Amino acid sequence: MAAEGFEATEDADLPKQDVGFTEEKAGSRTEMAEPAAPYSGHLLEGEEEEEEEGELPVDFDRLWKVVSDSPQDFSGWTDLLQYCEQEGHMTASRRALNAFLARYPLCYGYWKKFADLERRAGHNSKAEEVCVRGLKAIPLSVDLWIHYINLLLGTLNMNLPESIHRIRSTFEEAVAAAGMDWHSDRLWDLYTEWEKEQGDLRAMTSVYDRVMKVPTQLYNTHYEKLKSHLTSYALQDVLSPEEYTKLQAEYKQIQIQTKKEVSDTTAKEEEEEKEEERPPGEEEPADSGRDSEEAVQKMQELLLTSREEMYLQNESEVRKRWNYEDTIKRPYFHVKALDRTQLKAWQIYLDWEIAEAEAVQDVPEGMSADQGVSKVHERVAGHERVLILFERCLIACALYEECWDKYVHYLEPRSLEETRNVYRRACEIHLPYKHTFHLQWSAFEEKHGNILEAQRILESLELAMPGLAMVRLRRAGLERRLGRLDRSESLLREAVEQNKDKPYLHAFFSIKLARFLLKLGKNPSKARAVLQEAIEISPDNSKLYLNLLELEVSGDLRVNGGGVHQCVSKALAAPLSPKTKILFSQRGLQFAEDFGTTVQSVLSISEEHQKLLDDLGGKKRGAENGDDDDPEKMSKLDDGSAVSAAQGVLPSMPPMTTPPPPVMGGDMSGYGGYSNWYQQQQYGGYGGYQTPWNQYNQYYPPS
Repeated sequence: MAAEGFEATEDADLPKQDVGFTEEKAGSRTEMAEPAAPYSGHLLEGEEEEEEEGELPVDFDRLWKVVSDSPQDFSGWTDLLQYCEQEGHMTASRRALNAFLARYPLCYGYWKKFADLERRAGHNSKAEEVCVRGLKAIPLSVDLWIHYINLLLGTLNMNLPESIHRIRSTFEEAVAAAGMDWHSDRLWDLYTEWEKEQGDLRAMTSVYDRVMKVPTQLYNTHYEKLKSHLTSYALQDVLSPEEYTKLQAEYKQIQIQTKKEVSDTTAKEEEEEKEEERPPGEEEPADSGRDSEEAVQKMQELLLTSREEMYLQNESEVRKRWNYEDTIKRPYFHVKALDRTQLKAWQIYLDWEIAEAEAVQDVPEGMSADQGVSKVHERVAGHERVLILFERCLIACALYEECWDKYVHYLEPRSLEETRNVYRRACEIHLPYKHTFHLQWSAFEEKHGNILEAQRILESLELAMPGLAMVRLRRAGLERRLGRLDRSESLLREAVEQNKDKPYLHAFFSIKLARFLLKLGKNPSKARAVLQEAIEISPDNSKLYLNLLELEVSGDLRVNGGGVHQCVSKALAAPLSPKTKILFSQRGLQFAEDFGTTVQSVLSISEEHQKLLDDLGGKKRGAENGDDDDPEKMSKLDDGSAVSAAQGVLPSMPPMTTPPPPVMGGDMSGYGGYSNWYQQQQYGGYGGYQTPWNQYNQYYPPS
């Protein structure tokens, strides 16, 4: 169950609906069933349809049907793969592994198994292709890089120069992709040992120097190996010509400085004698490449001193990260849920690494060119470390959209294309049914002018998760913002028609359509017709009556003055709750007070309202107060009544416990503003709409 461990990400403002989700109670995990239409069914790059090699194993179809019906059943996949491995059927194994790795590409162990399967069958080129596909899916996998390199070492003819070049190029690709990983030590060790086998001691030194600048778990081991390497061979064999020449010059400069400090006459005379002994015109003999033992020892000391500076600087970076790394207990991918402590550990580590990278400021004025270059390199290295840490996090936390969200928010100010690639990777591979992240991706594309891609994302998501109200609203909103009002209206009407068998969704989209027709279409008659049709289908939905009432109140009363009274009368005759009917009656009374043409009509409506309060309000009070024969309650009531009577205060009407609903003209801007309209199933509370209407009861106390 790939989505196991997720918290539900529902929009509290939308009506709940059956979109393939199953939920458990409070704090439990939410699992997502397979939608009706798959989001992406294409083959992986490099994957080809295999020709049938005889009949498939007996139980293959049965196990294949299990994973086809429930693709997120990880146990079903492992059963299928284990069965194919036991049967040793090549076609069945390829089919199962290709399908599995399309859904779970971060399972590096199965990429290794796939490559081994091809190699055992004698298909070395296909084994390489499998490794390349795996490394494209998970480039930070040190294990997979080592497996790939060992595969090449076992299949290439190492007597050919091009094979040597290819292995070295592959090592370079590996350290470029995964060399900055905290656990990349084995890859660096393999690289240095391979260079040693080739007899290239200088290249070996170069590799050690590079890893000495990378904070890794075994940084101290690399330093010890480097010291042993530098002291085991002649300096000119392990150092590049440029560094060796520079080291000699540094040693000679120190010798000259030492002689100047001593500066005794004898030393000067000896130097003059040496100069005199040299034939005229002959300069100091060139270095034969053989330094004295003392010179070699001194140069080794100088060399180790420079490397120790690198080591100490790297050790400082390691110490900064050690505690953060120590809290990461599961750096690999698994479908089992991570506990919140682990998720928090990744978030804290990422925040710290980002802060470290941002602490490297721009090059200040007055800084030398060398210092400026160093500062730029530090800033680039800091950004690379942040990217590596994000990629590591998204291996372990690939199924958690908050981690992907943090990544895209970091990347967007820096690179739109990289941000787009992260969105695509998340939505098309790891989070195919996390609709909120797809909606965020669509908004990102629209924000940056990629309208066609934004439309494609929403359309694909609606195919994968049909019936999700928010997706249809986003599609309609996108068309509206583009000025295509007819297309936007068509999408809303289509949603209304498609959901006539789902009363709550039908009412939801009817209200949206009515608001669209009223505010943008300037056609209250069409809006009224939409709401009235919805009321016929859902006569017990108070939101429909409330929106119809607001439509009538906001209209031209000279044209349709009786619309408000008709709406109130219809609501009072509908199967609504008592407190909702009292609310409608109260609003009808207020409207009569504000706009009634005769006092007789106002008094008549007031009497009807009072009668409704007597009929419904008394029942409500009785239900709230419970049994009036309870002695304790009676004593409290008697005490309260005595005080009230003594003060001569009339008992007031029971307080309104239900806040009034939102108006059709309310502010609904922004994607997150639906909570004032639709909150829970059956549309929940009415939101925070405030009017003075519930204060009119002081003018009409119960008789």
